[in-house]
Amino acid sequence: MTSDLKSTLERIAEALERIAPPPRPAPDFAVARLFRHDPKTGHFLPAPDYKLDLASLVGVERQRDRLVENLRRFASALPANHVLLWGVRGTGKSSMAKAAFMAVAADQPNLKLLEIDRDQVTDLPDLFDTLRLRPERFVVLCDDLSFEDGAEAAKALKSALEGGVSGPPDNVLFLATSNRRHLMPRGHVEDRGLIANAEDAEEEISVSDRFGLWIGFPPMDQPTYLAAVTGYAAQFDLLVPDLDRRALQWAQARGSRSGRVAWQFIRDLAGDLGKPLPF
Repeated sequence: MTSDLKSTLERIAEALERIAPPPRPAPDFAVARLFRHDPKTGHFLPAPDYKLDLASLVGVERQRDRLVENLRRFASALPANHVLLWGVRGTGKSSMAKAAFMAVAADQPNLKLLEIDRDQVTDLPDLFDTLRLRPERFVVLCDDLSFEDGAEAAKALKSALEGGVSGPPDNVLFLATSNRRHLMPRGHVEDRGLIANAEDAEEEISVSDRFGLWIGFPPMDQPTYLAAVTGYAAQFDLLVPDLDRRALQWAQARGSRSGRVAWQFIRDLAGDLGKPLPF
């Protein structure tokens, strides 16, 4: 190799090093218990602890106990299942997922929760491979999961949960919430044809089979709704003589009863009484 050629190659290598993106910093999972993942940068962004106490979720005691038990097993490195929380909107699925995690993580400092957007499902195989090398144990939460974009995201999730030839990472548990038990989109693209649509539907339905634990959240009846309101009101010193009447009027105006509606009523009541809430 001539000296001129060697000098040229060295300059090219130096130029490539200057324009190459810097290496991603190693994540520091010791700074928090909850994180969000940014797939564009690869960073894990710490988030504050979730403040809602698990005991505040009324009418879902069976669901709470089953989820907490599964999370405790996972945190203790015992066999545990990926979890799908499904049911009608506003029944506390997302709140349950985070509150249950906080309850278990209170005495499990190595347990972390990593929240992703449903648009990131196609990035899950790479993310799981990254987490596989870590000493911590991760609950990866995807809220309101569905496959509106068809079978591609469903295939990516199946690949992540099954782990390919290396198998699934034993330090990662996937937890999803959905309004639909089979994660089906509301409609398929009509110009793909009946056979293609049927194949996509089969692919998407088969993903739900990868969740070993399905926990359903049924609609909330009136006594449970009022119990939730009373529980919140007692917790935040908002008990008033006409609490039930006002809570029922609020639910009637909203056209539904749910844990979310109960909490929204409590926020309105606290504002009316001039009392702040902690969150």
